[in-house]
Amino acid sequence: MSFNKFYQEIAQNRLSHWLNTLPAQLSQWKKEQLHGEFAQWQKTLTALPKTTPSVVNISDGVTVGKKEDITEGEYKRLENLLKKFKPWRKGPYHIHGLHIDTEWRSDFKWDRLKEHISPLKNKYVLDIGCGSGYHLWRMRGDGAKFVVGIDPTQLFFTQFNAIQHFVNDPKVNLLPLGVEQLPELNAFDTVFAMGVLYHRRSPIDFLYQLKAQLVKGGELVLETLVVDGDEHTVLVPGERYAKMRNIWFLPSCEAMCAWLSRCGFKNIRVVNTDITALDEQRKTDWIDTESLADFLDPDDNSKTIEGYPAPKRAIFIANT
Repeated sequence: MSFNKFYQEIAQNRLSHWLNTLPAQLSQWKKEQLHGEFAQWQKTLTALPKTTPSVVNISDGVTVGKKEDITEGEYKRLENLLKKFKPWRKGPYHIHGLHIDTEWRSDFKWDRLKEHISPLKNKYVLDIGCGSGYHLWRMRGDGAKFVVGIDPTQLFFTQFNAIQHFVNDPKVNLLPLGVEQLPELNAFDTVFAMGVLYHRRSPIDFLYQLKAQLVKGGELVLETLVVDGDEHTVLVPGERYAKMRNIWFLPSCEAMCAWLSRCGFKNIRVVNTDITALDEQRKTDWIDTESLADFLDPDDNSKTIEGYPAPKRAIFIANT
């Protein structure tokens, strides 16, 4: 619950001007988190075993330690405690031999985009809507100098701190904020926004918010749900899309490029399109909820249960 180490870090780097607004925001956030499940999750975090990992590999995945580093009792305790943070959506993680088999194989997405983005070595990187922070570790593993993720979801914040307990890297941080709480920082070399745009009621405002975080000439990496069509095609689903309530706009790739251009982005390109596969999003022992197979028409997997086109995702890269 303490962000003092983060404040100390940014006081010495190009994010120091964030200290004008951030401490008050996070102080208010802490006042609102004193009860309910979050308080219990914090107690569970303090019960995690203190270990000395023999290996920390965040270049080829997120692997911390080996099973041989801990006792059998500690391993069972670790599994029991981490399962209290279910559902685990994004990953996977390997902690002292324990495989946290998350709903999403987020490493698949990373593999699709990493060859297309500018090198992250020595970069300041922001990941908006980062979930539990899987990609934060991969960004750091690819050489990023300082990585910040934001996501207001309490459970994701808790899961990140569970992994951070073992990795212990002060250059990787997750803040429990929404994008609307960010000032115009103009400080990050690369901003990622993956799986967020379709949750925003105003996608154009969202794009301007992303742009305001980048340095001049910085790079935006945006991944979102798309539909087929021309520059005028945008699907506005009804109450639900693939059983999700908070889905607002699914543009075509051409429409998305037009939106980015309208917001002043340059060098806009689509580097990947991909139909979400059943081996990338699926039920596991770490989620206890429905997953992609339950969201699709059982007689026609090219459609959602509501009859819309099945989830198709595209990755866009643009510069300020």
